[in-house]
Amino acid sequence: MTILQFFLDFGEAVLHDTDGSLRTFFRSCLSREFADPIVAERTLEFLIANKTKILSCFPTLVPQYFPLLLKLIASNGERLDKKFSELLPLMMSAGSFLPLFLSLMDLPMLVVALEKVERSSGTLIGSSIATIQKSAAPEMLLALMDEAYTGSAIEDQSGNSGSDDSGPLDLADPLFLDLLKDENDGIAAKHWTSPTISSTLQAALNSPQSDRLKQSLKMAPRFLTVYFATALRDVNNSLLCALIPVVMSRYAAMFPDKDFSFEVRKRLSDFLLAAFQRSPDIIALLKKPITDRLGEAHANPAKTELALHLCWAIGEHGAGGINHKDVARELFENLELLLYENLATSRLGLSQEPGFDSMGATSRKSSQARLLCFVVTAIAKLATCHNELLPRARVSLAKVARSRTSDRRVWQRACDYLGLMNEPAICLSVLGPSTAQGNGPGIVNWREGGTKMVAHIPFYLLAAQKGPPCHDFSYADLLPAE
Repeated sequence: MTILQFFLDFGEAVLHDTDGSLRTFFRSCLSREFADPIVAERTLEFLIANKTKILSCFPTLVPQYFPLLLKLIASNGERLDKKFSELLPLMMSAGSFLPLFLSLMDLPMLVVALEKVERSSGTLIGSSIATIQKSAAPEMLLALMDEAYTGSAIEDQSGNSGSDDSGPLDLADPLFLDLLKDENDGIAAKHWTSPTISSTLQAALNSPQSDRLKQSLKMAPRFLTVYFATALRDVNNSLLCALIPVVMSRYAAMFPDKDFSFEVRKRLSDFLLAAFQRSPDIIALLKKPITDRLGEAHANPAKTELALHLCWAIGEHGAGGINHKDVARELFENLELLLYENLATSRLGLSQEPGFDSMGATSRKSSQARLLCFVVTAIAKLATCHNELLPRARVSLAKVARSRTSDRRVWQRACDYLGLMNEPAICLSVLGPSTAQGNGPGIVNWREGGTKMVAHIPFYLLAAQKGPPCHDFSYADLLPAE
């Protein structure tokens, strides 16, 4: 570290290539010593102290080696939590943006993989994962080479290798090979499609959680908070459009710990809503993946929850705004389909079979009612923003109001919205989109509140009132001073 610091400070004076030395440190030193607590802490302190210089002179260095830094924090736990969080924004670049998100989501799986290596080959300190793998099973590497060149099949000499958590590490398993890599290859790997993922998770769940795994389950949500805050602040819309479908795909695919899942999903949903709030046009650009997720609303509770948030965003932002009428019509049709499916059938798993679990049925019925409330609201808000959809919205809401099987809350909401639609100005004020509303009856521009009279509230019922106000109260008396 002292030598590296010297090269960073005086590399130009002594004509030394500092970039080569930094990469040699990561590849030859840190790859072997990432689990050493002293080396890990010193490395993070070094990177934090020099982050301005590294960002300006070597911008690709930290993004390239973020998988190695994740192994460092996974091995050392919460003791280095704050220092790693401070360094995390430095790991984000165009090439590492998506892979970093997936790696943060899979931090508990990385701990499971490291512990599997440790049980199979001993301590993690002193030799790189690649060296451990070679010494553990050189014959497997030779067999892989033989298969690649001759096409011969590899004989399974380990019996049930990979199914038993205490067995040797399966070197051919792409899940572990990708989790344990040291450098970012720019590929957003899909671990959760691996055929061994279920057995690996089952083995981890059936055994007591280690301290490292417990700490990773607490750290990962905090790291995601930093990641999303940085993304919303610094990342352009093109990268956000690439990230949002990945976020939606991982909403129901994560390490199956109850508290971990709750904390992570909360952060995922907060990010999605914040991204749509920042750039409502993204909804129109991502019409296809949003439509696909609405179609999966019945699959499981997690996907139902995701559909709720997407319905809210569609209605709140008018499917991207008044300029996206074709997208609004298509999303409206999908909302209609979702509404009619739930009115006609019990797609969320309701059952009339005798002896069915009443508590489970009650929970699913409540979930269905909650989903329908969001769908009904989205239909009403979307039709308010796009007036050409109003006739279809009235038909849809009227069907809910006439339905005897709909939940009382859903029925009441549909009736309320039908009543609001009979008063267009009030409907626009209550149900209109929160962004890009423009001017019109029923719209209050609260930014001009300090200069307006209370009597200037453009309520539809007061539209016929003429003449000066009968009082001199202004919004300045109601709104707090800045």
